[in-house]
Amino acid sequence: MNQVANLQIRPDAPSQSGKGWVRIAGLSVVFGEGETRTIALAPTDLDLEPGTFTALIGPSGCGKSTLLNAVAGFTAPTQGSVQVDGRKVSRPHPSVGVIFQNFALFPWFTARGNVEFALKRFGIAKEERRKRAMEALGEVGLSDHATKFPGQLSGGMKQRVAIARTLAADPDVLLMDEPFGALDAQTRLRMHELLTDIWMRRRKTVLFVTHDVDEALRLADVVYVMASAPGRIIENVPVELDRPRPVERMSDGFLTLRSKLLGLLRHED
Repeated sequence: MNQVANLQIRPDAPSQSGKGWVRIAGLSVVFGEGETRTIALAPTDLDLEPGTFTALIGPSGCGKSTLLNAVAGFTAPTQGSVQVDGRKVSRPHPSVGVIFQNFALFPWFTARGNVEFALKRFGIAKEERRKRAMEALGEVGLSDHATKFPGQLSGGMKQRVAIARTLAADPDVLLMDEPFGALDAQTRLRMHELLTDIWMRRRKTVLFVTHDVDEALRLADVVYVMASAPGRIIENVPVELDRPRPVERMSDGFLTLRSKLLGLLRHED
């Protein structure tokens, strides 16, 4: 990684833009009616300050993705509200970017073409789209692969394209739903380093959903633990560890937090 990754940045470092404040107030989501009625997310309050990195962990079906989809504007609240910088979220908005585990790349476009195509909906001129696409691909280390098609790229490279596609639009909030879950262990660790590097430079507000305790601790400022039936937040655990957080060794502080999170999850199981 470049020299930025060697900086020691505390978790409370401010956002560069001051944008990306997410406020979730009394948010609940219920699917179905009558006997099929399911409380996917119980009333939830959560504030994400600008430039912070927050992880959500918990068992399958605990509402992690439902919460993320509500912030993205994909899922309508049954009660409560979500606001981003004072704007009530009712549908997807350019200020919020989403990265999924499924790369969702168009196989008939090159890496650059996939990034450019995503920018068309913003009415950006062709030359500017090309410029932004190449800058974003360079940021994720794919400048030399811009003309390759998805079928010519590895899984990690495809996810890099997906990240570049979102970064090119310069959102204030990044929502990530288990983006590295389909990658092998070695590639996943490289993606952790890449994402940390990008976040430390851009200081976007990140909400990251994962099942992996180690992944949450390597990346986040704070980890929220969720439980199911109904989906709800049961604990928040600050991660007051200097960055970068080496993958080859775990500090005593890291291990203490790891033990705490695993204990909370084991209790819920």
